[in-house]
Amino acid sequence: MYLVLKLLHVAAVIAFLGNITTGLFWHRHAARTRDSKILAFTMGGIIRSDRIFTIPGVIVVTVAGFAAAIQGGLPLLRTPWILWAIILFSISGIVFSTRLAPIQRQLRDMADAGAQSGTFDYLRYHALTRRWELWGAVALGAPLGALALMVLKPV
Repeated sequence: MYLVLKLLHVAAVIAFLGNITTGLFWHRHAARTRDSKILAFTMGGIIRSDRIFTIPGVIVVTVAGFAAAIQGGLPLLRTPWILWAIILFSISGIVFSTRLAPIQRQLRDMADAGAQSGTFDYLRYHALTRRWELWGAVALGAPLGALALMVLKPV
Protein backbone atom coordinates (compact mmCIF):
# COMPACT_ATOMS: atom_id res chain seq x y z
CA MET A 1 0.00 0.00 0.00
CA TYR A 2 2.87 2.38 0.81
CA LEU A 3 4.28 2.13 -2.71
CA VAL A 4 0.87 2.73 -4.31
CA LEU A 5 0.36 5.85 -2.19
CA LYS A 6 3.87 7.02 -3.01
CA LEU A 7 3.19 6.48 -6.73
CA LEU A 8 -0.02 8.52 -6.51
CA HIS A 9 1.83 11.24 -4.61
CA VAL A 10 4.65 11.43 -7.18
CA ALA A 11 2.23 11.39 -10.15
CA ALA A 12 0.24 14.24 -8.60
CA VAL A 13 3.44 16.23 -7.99
CA ILE A 14 4.37 15.80 -11.65
CA ALA A 15 0.93 17.01 -12.82
CA PHE A 16 0.95 19.88 -10.31
CA LEU A 17 4.44 21.18 -11.15
CA GLY A 18 3.99 20.51 -14.86
CA ASN A 19 0.80 22.51 -15.02
CA ILE A 20 2.32 25.50 -13.21
CA THR A 21 5.39 25.44 -15.45
CA THR A 22 3.48 25.10 -18.72
CA GLY A 23 1.07 27.87 -17.69
CA LEU A 24 3.98 30.27 -17.32
CA PHE A 25 5.38 29.12 -20.65
CA TRP A 26 2.11 29.54 -22.58
CA HIS A 27 1.44 32.96 -21.12
CA ARG A 28 4.92 34.15 -22.03
CA HIS A 29 4.47 32.73 -25.53
CA ALA A 30 1.10 34.52 -25.92
CA ALA A 31 2.41 37.80 -24.46
CA ARG A 32 4.92 38.09 -27.28
CA THR A 33 2.00 38.65 -29.66
CA ARG A 34 0.60 41.57 -27.61
CA ASP A 35 -2.78 40.46 -29.00
CA SER A 36 -5.54 40.87 -26.42
CA LYS A 37 -7.64 38.08 -27.94
CA ILE A 38 -4.79 35.60 -27.72
CA LEU A 39 -3.92 36.74 -24.19
CA ALA A 40 -7.52 36.46 -23.01
CA PHE A 41 -7.79 32.98 -24.52
CA THR A 42 -4.46 31.91 -23.00
CA MET A 43 -5.21 33.24 -19.53
CA GLY A 44 -8.66 31.63 -19.66
CA GLY A 45 -6.95 28.34 -20.51
CA ILE A 46 -4.50 28.74 -17.64
CA ILE A 47 -7.36 29.36 -15.21
CA ARG A 48 -9.21 26.29 -16.52
CA SER A 49 -6.10 24.12 -16.32
CA ASP A 50 -5.65 25.18 -12.70
CA ARG A 51 -9.17 23.91 -11.99
CA ILE A 52 -8.51 20.64 -13.82
CA PHE A 53 -4.89 19.88 -12.85
CA THR A 54 -3.48 22.19 -10.17
CA ILE A 55 -6.27 22.14 -7.59
CA PRO A 56 -6.95 18.38 -7.84
CA GLY A 57 -3.17 17.90 -7.85
CA VAL A 58 -2.92 19.74 -4.54
CA ILE A 59 -5.56 17.45 -3.04
CA VAL A 60 -3.91 14.24 -4.28
CA VAL A 61 -0.39 15.43 -3.35
CA THR A 62 -1.59 16.19 0.16
CA VAL A 63 -3.80 13.16 0.80
CA ALA A 64 -1.48 10.60 -0.83
CA GLY A 65 1.61 12.19 0.74
CA PHE A 66 0.16 12.20 4.24
CA ALA A 67 -1.20 8.68 3.81
CA ALA A 68 2.13 7.38 2.46
CA ALA A 69 4.04 8.94 5.37
CA ILE A 70 1.62 7.47 7.89
CA GLN A 71 1.68 4.08 6.15
CA GLY A 72 5.50 4.22 6.07
CA GLY A 73 5.69 5.05 9.78
CA LEU A 74 7.12 8.54 9.22
CA PRO A 75 5.98 11.12 11.79
CA LEU A 76 4.77 14.09 9.70
CA LEU A 77 5.77 16.92 12.01
CA ARG A 78 8.85 15.28 13.55
CA THR A 79 10.51 14.39 10.26
CA PRO A 80 12.26 17.65 9.29
CA TRP A 81 12.22 17.14 5.51
CA ILE A 82 8.50 16.32 5.59
CA LEU A 83 7.70 19.25 7.89
CA TRP A 84 9.58 21.75 5.71
CA ALA A 85 8.07 20.29 2.54
CA ILE A 86 4.60 20.79 4.07
CA ILE A 87 5.50 24.38 4.96
CA LEU A 88 6.80 25.12 1.46
CA PHE A 89 3.78 23.47 -0.17
CA SER A 90 1.50 25.53 2.10
CA ILE A 91 3.32 28.74 1.15
CA SER A 92 2.70 27.90 -2.50
CA GLY A 93 -1.01 27.37 -1.85
CA ILE A 94 -1.36 30.60 0.09
CA VAL A 95 0.43 32.57 -2.64
CA PHE A 96 -1.69 30.93 -5.33
CA SER A 97 -5.01 31.63 -3.62
CA THR A 98 -4.26 35.14 -2.34
CA ARG A 99 -2.03 36.56 -5.10
CA LEU A 100 -1.90 34.49 -8.29
CA ALA A 101 -5.53 33.51 -8.81
CA PRO A 102 -6.82 37.10 -8.38
CA ILE A 103 -4.13 38.47 -10.72
CA GLN A 104 -4.90 35.75 -13.28
CA ARG A 105 -8.55 36.79 -13.31
CA GLN A 106 -7.54 40.46 -13.65
CA LEU A 107 -5.24 39.64 -16.57
CA ARG A 108 -7.93 37.60 -18.30
CA ASP A 109 -10.54 40.31 -17.76
CA MET A 110 -8.18 43.08 -18.88
CA ALA A 111 -7.28 41.21 -22.07
CA ASP A 112 -10.92 40.27 -22.69
CA ALA A 113 -12.02 43.91 -22.27
CA GLY A 114 -9.29 44.98 -24.68
CA ALA A 115 -10.42 42.40 -27.21
CA GLN A 116 -14.06 43.53 -26.90
CA SER A 117 -13.36 47.25 -27.10
CA GLY A 118 -10.50 47.17 -29.59
CA THR A 119 -8.34 49.26 -27.24
CA PHE A 120 -5.87 47.21 -25.26
CA ASP A 121 -3.49 48.85 -22.81
CA TYR A 122 -0.62 46.40 -23.18
CA LEU A 123 1.70 48.43 -20.94
CA ARG A 124 -0.76 48.19 -18.04
CA TYR A 125 -1.29 44.50 -18.80
CA HIS A 126 2.47 43.92 -18.91
CA ALA A 127 2.96 45.68 -15.55
CA LEU A 128 0.38 43.36 -13.98
CA THR A 129 2.04 40.40 -15.72
CA ARG A 130 5.31 41.24 -13.95
CA ARG A 131 3.52 40.96 -10.58
CA TRP A 132 1.96 37.67 -11.70
CA GLU A 133 5.38 36.33 -12.73
CA LEU A 134 6.95 37.40 -9.42
CA TRP A 135 4.27 35.65 -7.35
CA GLY A 136 4.35 32.76 -9.81
CA ALA A 137 8.06 32.33 -9.14
CA VAL A 138 7.29 32.05 -5.41
CA ALA A 139 4.39 29.65 -6.03
CA LEU A 140 6.61 27.48 -8.26
CA GLY A 141 9.85 27.81 -6.27
CA ALA A 142 8.29 26.72 -2.98
CA PRO A 143 7.04 23.32 -4.23
CA LEU A 144 10.27 22.82 -6.16
CA GLY A 145 12.04 23.25 -2.82
CA ALA A 146 9.60 20.74 -1.32
CA LEU A 147 10.39 18.34 -4.16
CA ALA A 148 14.12 18.65 -3.45
CA LEU A 149 13.49 17.94 0.24
CA MET A 150 11.37 14.90 -0.60
CA VAL A 151 14.00 13.44 -2.91
CA LEU A 152 17.16 14.36 -0.97
CA LYS A 153 15.69 13.81 2.53
CA PRO A 154 18.32 15.82 4.40
CA VAL A 155 18.59 15.08 8.11
